[in-house]
Amino acid sequence: MQKLIDKVAIVTGAAQGIGAAFARGLAAEGAKIVIADVGDGTATANEIVRSNGAAIYVKTDVSNPDDVKAMVARTIAEFGSVDILVNNAALFAKLGAKKFQDISSAEFDSVMAINVRGPFECAKAVAPIMKANGGGKIVNIASSTVFKGVPNLLHYVSSKGAIVAMTRCLARELGDDGINVNAIAPGLTMSDGVLGQPDYTPEYIQANMNGRALRRKQIPADLVGAMVFLCSSDSDFMTGQTMAVDGGNVMH
Repeated sequence: MQKLIDKVAIVTGAAQGIGAAFARGLAAEGAKIVIADVGDGTATANEIVRSNGAAIYVKTDVSNPDDVKAMVARTIAEFGSVDILVNNAALFAKLGAKKFQDISSAEFDSVMAINVRGPFECAKAVAPIMKANGGGKIVNIASSTVFKGVPNLLHYVSSKGAIVAMTRCLARELGDDGINVNAIAPGLTMSDGVLGQPDYTPEYIQANMNGRALRRKQIPADLVGAMVFLCSSDSDFMTGQTMAVDGGNVMH
């Protein structure tokens, strides 16, 4: 039985990679999907529609509050509500590894604008709708790097640490409104972006795998079950939590 029939889910950064896997997975459970991305998400939306699902693509820069408001308004116009928000959009694979002294102020600010303020803008935009509906689900995407202090990605790891903190604060503020706020912390995932970056060499990937209890590569599909759980009624008494889904690399 589908767990998300007639629910409306916004998934940011869902044009490809992990976000697209989330969109497809939620659609398979009956959710109507809004793909919010600066990249072209038309192909992912069309794929869902061809599989007898409902989906639209709305070009959205999550760091731009006007874009976010317009995207949410389009969601309401198309599907009538917002029940689920997946804050997946983030800068990661294209950043490249570098010492923190070599990270420019502009790059640091860009990461924070998308990875931290983006989820803030999106949560702020959907919260009134969810409150009026009597509840909803917000799922943020953190990273297992937060718990390991991975070097040479200070801006990215710091941004994902902020997501863990944001998740806890939002859970406290929105609990009385029946809105659950949780996070998933993936490990290094073989997404489109990671596979295309020279920094993620076979040796680096193997070293990462060696630290896992389940010693294999992580793929986007490995995250979908946890996402469906956090978006469904199965997790109704769970909020403020960060689930590490990384093959047992981090245990906390």
